[in-house]
Order: sequence, then structure tokens, then C-alpha cells
Amino acid sequence: MSVTSEAARRRTFAIISHPDAGKTTLTEKFLLFAGALVEAGEVRARAGRRAATSDWMEMERKRGISISSTVLQFDYRGCRMNLLDTPGHRDFSEDTFRVLTAVDAVVMVLDAAKGIEAQTLKLFEVCRARNLPIVTFINKYDRPGKDPLALLDEIEEKLILQPSPVTWPVGIAGDFRGVIDRRTGRFLRTARTAHGSTAGAEDDLSADEALALEGNAWTVAEDECELLGEVSGALDPELFQAGYTTPVFFGSAITNFGVRLLLDAMVDMAPAPTSFGDIDGKPRDLDEPFSGFVFKMQANMDPAHRDRIAFVRVCSGRFERGMSVVRAASGKPFGTKHATSTMGADRDTIEEAYPGDVIGLINARDLRIGDTLYDGPPITYPPIPTFEPEVFMTARARDTSQFKRFRSGLAQLGEEGVVQVLRDPDLGDQAPILAAVGPMQFEVFQSRLEGEFGALVELTSTPFNAARRTDAETAARLRGMGGVRVVHRPDGTLIALFESIYRLQRLATENPDWTLERLLTGV
Repeated sequence: MSVTSEAARRRTFAIISHPDAGKTTLTEKFLLFAGALVEAGEVRARAGRRAATSDWMEMERKRGISISSTVLQFDYRGCRMNLLDTPGHRDFSEDTFRVLTAVDAVVMVLDAAKGIEAQTLKLFEVCRARNLPIVTFINKYDRPGKDPLALLDEIEEKLILQPSPVTWPVGIAGDFRGVIDRRTGRFLRTARTAHGSTAGAEDDLSADEALALEGNAWTVAEDECELLGEVSGALDPELFQAGYTTPVFFGSAITNFGVRLLLDAMVDMAPAPTSFGDIDGKPRDLDEPFSGFVFKMQANMDPAHRDRIAFVRVCSGRFERGMSVVRAASGKPFGTKHATSTMGADRDTIEEAYPGDVIGLINARDLRIGDTLYDGPPITYPPIPTFEPEVFMTARARDTSQFKRFRSGLAQLGEEGVVQVLRDPDLGDQAPILAAVGPMQFEVFQSRLEGEFGALVELTSTPFNAARRTDAETAARLRGMGGVRVVHRPDGTLIALFESIYRLQRLATENPDWTLERLLTGV
């Protein structure tokens, strides 16, 4: 098959939500309905070996939250699905934002009882900035929650996004009977199974059958659908693709209600890959030679092998395992012998990939987040977004005999983006400053450094609360000032840290020729 025909059957999308809205449960149920799981909670792996699903880190399992984004690849209805599960917690926003550079659509999960929450709103703004089409899933409708019409109003008012319900609930929140598929007028419901661990039988009933079965609950839902038809009409595919309207589905991931309909929608509605623009905005056609960019690094997914995987979004051409490509940053060739597809922490060797696919390059120690790889004509894709750190801590090895492990872990976790590592030229790795969006990143750093690298670490707070990019001339003036410290990132960028944001603002006002630039880029 041609590159364009293979790309046409790819669907590459992320799932975003506020913490505890049910995002990871929905991810698992997608795998269940696609046949990639035998039973919820267990990936079908070689020889029946139990493997992790999207939350594969020990700390994720203990906390019950997603800490790192995860790539899951599976087939459904003749399409190759590349699903990226993302962290919901604010402290891991930067990881989520990197993922959003690599997808073509988004599923936004809302808790029926809470509606639009703070982190959902923040992530939505990134989707809007990138013109990503959004499919909305209103989850947990089997529990008490808000009126469905009120939820639609909230989406429209808070997100300035026109909701267009594709399904509509029968029964109130907490007494969920099933949904009306507004495209056909039929009643759809899923038989409950033990803890929703298997897919369960699905009923597809006519309006007359639904009325006889559900009585007044069906009549109320039908009346509401008629009202919706007068107000919003049918979904406009062009407005959805442009990011102006969102198809809305109601359901309960934990009980499997509405999950298959949503998964079908990702096949039928979500866009296939299109050409990506380079750093100058010039698109590279899908059928041009291979190109892609690294949007995520992950070390020690297989602790037994201490490996390191670079996740690459394929943007154009046909990727073949073993092909020699060029790393744009260095202009040097890069081998791709060890290429895999992933299912959480589990993986399989792949021989080829096409636009939209996400491939993992194992032991890619020379690659960095944001790197472009290409074959044929040179290309460089835009940089990956970086966040402005808000909290800072100093890290020291608690046992000097473990310093080599400490330094190795510091380098790898910094390159992954777990935290930003800032060094004082006079101290090097003796007491680097860690910078993060939120304090939970430090917990992840400490847990992984000690668990994966065997290096005990002591973290101490610092007085700094602001950081700015600077240059050598300005840095020379800042050094020696009280409440200011100049450090550098691994790429050589000079960073000025300030104990007082007001001092920073005054210095910037009084010295307009100084270089004190915000660190937030690409968002």
C-alpha cells in the first residue's frame, strides 16, 4: 500500500482531563473493546505474561494517578490507533503539552459531577492554540451529577466551544439506563459485567422497544433530543475539524457504557494525519521521504535492561527498521536498528511505520526531546514547548560512594524532562538546582533516582521563585548581586534565578537593555 493510503488509516490522539475524571480507566476500556486486553487491568502479552497498561510506574500504581504519558498502539476496525494517555495532574503539565505536539485529535474527559475543572481548562487552551479537534466524553454518568443540558452550557460558556451531542443519556445522572444515538434515534445500552472487566453484551433497540422498557425515562430523553435538534442541529464535520465545535458523548468508563460508541467515533470522526509544517511553516507532504520528531524520552521502562527510549512521531514517508536517518541538530547519521511499538511498558519490534505512528527507538542516547530525524531532503520541525519553572530545590547525593549513580540518574532524568537540571559552573553536579512546574515532580525525581539508579538523594528547598533566560553580558552584571544566582542548563543556556519576583521586575524596568527573557516557549 502507498504511504498516503497507510496514513489514511491512522488515528493518533491523546486523552486529557483533570485528575480523577476517569481518563486512565477510559484508556484501558478502549484497549478492552479493541481486543488488546483480555480483561481490564491486564494487557494480553506474549505467553500470557502479565504486563502493565498505561500506568506502568510503581509510583503511579501506588498513588493511583498518571505521572508520565504513555504510548499505546492497537488496531481497531481496520485502523491503526496510536493512543497517548497523559498525566492529569497540574505538576506534570509539561509532559502532557509535549504529547499534544504529536497528536492529530484529543478526547477530553469530563466528570459529570464536576464539569469543566481548572486543569481541563488549561489543557483545552493548548489544544485550541494548536487547532486540535476535540471529542468530549462526559464520564461517570452512572453516579449523581449535573444535568446534561447544564453540562453543555458549561462547555459553551467556559470553553467558547459549541457542543454537539452525538449521544444523549436516558435516565438522570446516577440512574443511567443507556444512551440515544442521535444519528439513528435508537437506544443503546451495555450489559453490566463484574466491575466492568469484560466488554459485555450490547443492546441496540428501536424507539418503541426503548419506550416499552424504560417508560418515562425514555420519553424525557426523546423530548430533550428534540429540543437539541432545534437548538444545535447535527454535527458539522468541518467545524469539528477546525476546532470550533465538539461532538459530545455520555457514558461511564468504569461500567463500559458508551465506550464503544466513543471508540467508533475516533475512527469515523477523528482526522487522519496531514502534513506537518517545518520550523518555517513549510509543510512536508506525507509521501515525501521519512521525517519525524522526538517528543518524549523515557528511561528504565524495562528496569532489567536499564534502557532508554526516544518516542518519535512519524510525520512523513515510510519508516523501515534499520534505516539510517539524519539527526537534524548534528547533521550526523543515526541508526534505527532497535525500533519498537509500545503498549505501556510492553513492546514489540516493528519493521515499518507510517505518518501518524509513534515509534520507540531503544537506547537512543544521543537523541533529545525536540530532535528532528529525517531521510532525504533536510528538515527541522518546530521546537517542543517548554514551561517556566515555578519551584526550585537543590539536590545532593546522600552517599558519596553513590555519586557516579547520582550523576548518571541526574543526566537521564533531566534529559527526559522529569525536572529541569540547572548547574552552577563552580559546583557542577555536586549540588545542582532542580526546577519544576510543581512539587510532585521532585517526588517522582527522588523516587526514580533511588529506585532505578540506586542513588539516595537529599532535596532541600531554595529561596528562588523566578527564573529568566539571560546572556553572558547580563550574567556578568547579575553575578554578585544579593538574591540572584546565575546557573546554566545542559545545553549551555544561561539562567538567572531570583529570590524576589519584584526585584526581577525592577531590574528589568531599570535596565531595559539587559537580557531577561521568559522561559515559556512554544505554548
